Amino acid sequence: MENVKWINGSHKEDNRIFDSEFEVEEWAEALYPDFVAYLSEINNVGYATPDEKVIKYLASLFPQWADYINLQIGVCTGKTEINGQIIYKIWTVKL
Repeated sequence: MENVKWINGSHKEDNRIFDSEFEVEEWAEALYPDFVAYLSEINNVGYATPDEKVIKYLASLFPQWADYINLQIGVCTGKTEINGQIIYKIWTVKL
């Protein structure tokens, strides 16, 4: 996870646990402009959230988004505990 540009923290929804798959999809897809802005410039871009559903959906979106701008990436996931709360993470690695 070295040199990862974490894009979370600028939206109040970053720490939200969504109720439905529809909300997860809408939120994850809304992150596209944030990711694409960094995917072409920075080696690794990541997102962290307490909602595992968001990470799972982003795992399917990241390769598509990279493909749109002709990049080859790997997708990594992990989790950590902060103050008793599990935080799920996803990040890209350019290949």
